[in-house]
Amino acid sequence: MTPARLNGALAALVVALFALSLTAGKAWVPPAVWWSADPRWAIVLELRLPRAALAVLLGATLGLAGAVLQGWLRNPLADPGVLGVSAAAALGAVAAIVGGVAGQWGVFAAAMAAATGATALLAALTWRAATPAAFVLAGTVLASLAAALTAFLISVAPNPYVVAEAIDWLMGALTDRGPDDLLHAAPFMLAGGALLLATGPALDALTLGSDAARSLGVSLVRLQTLVIAGAGLAVGAGVAVTGVVGFVGLVVPHLLRPLAGARPSALLVPSALGGAALVLAADSLCRLAPGAGEVRLGVAMAVIGAPFFLWLLLGERGRAWG
Repeated sequence: MTPARLNGALAALVVALFALSLTAGKAWVPPAVWWSADPRWAIVLELRLPRAALAVLLGATLGLAGAVLQGWLRNPLADPGVLGVSAAAALGAVAAIVGGVAGQWGVFAAAMAAATGATALLAALTWRAATPAAFVLAGTVLASLAAALTAFLISVAPNPYVVAEAIDWLMGALTDRGPDDLLHAAPFMLAGGALLLATGPALDALTLGSDAARSLGVSLVRLQTLVIAGAGLAVGAGVAVTGVVGFVGLVVPHLLRPLAGARPSALLVPSALGGAALVLAADSLCRLAPGAGEVRLGVAMAVIGAPFFLWLLLGERGRAWG
């Protein structure tokens, strides 16, 4: 399939799923009443439109970050979680919740500050050694430390209501996200996405090996800086406003790689579109689940992603033994 045809098909899928996201829910709002005097129009305008737009941004940045990281690390099992930025943003948000910081803006600011700090620390730890091994090791250390501190904060929370709020946030969801959340996160996510897209030519050269890439004029330090800054901004802002939503960056590039071809740069835009489509579809299904409440998006993606990850792992082991 040609790149233009693949991107066109994925874009059409995103548009269709965006319309479904505006329509589906506990209260269905058919397109016929979207621009009418029907009071259900307020549900679309004030609740579902910003939520669907945030789903597009979240899915696109996670899918794009996954494709870039898999190309940079040359590891098909790489995921945005390897950065440690997601865990750091979660730590900042939980610290704000346990500390009694009021409002979604306070939680977002704390999560974004922690994600920014983790991004800077990751850059400081790896700038002298622009190698995938150093990158993964530093990200693993940051993720482990942030997870431990998050567990500590939850264990010393002042009351069970704060514990419940923190755990509910950690599950990840687009529930009750409105225009303010979209305005807070969108600039960071768009800036991060632009930096990640700029890595395409360097990732193509890197498929020939590090030495060959250097001979072609690729600066591995610059490439790593783009990866860290882009993924830090995009993933950090996404986690800061929605909580932890995993596996999108792992699943989408794998599903689209057979269609997009072997070049890493050819996979970037399809992964962004595919990630947006996946999150839109998953969020719509979460709203349609039986019961009074919604299934959390992070839980739904884990249910989808964990078996997929296991299947990939078994496939990699089979190839290694073969």
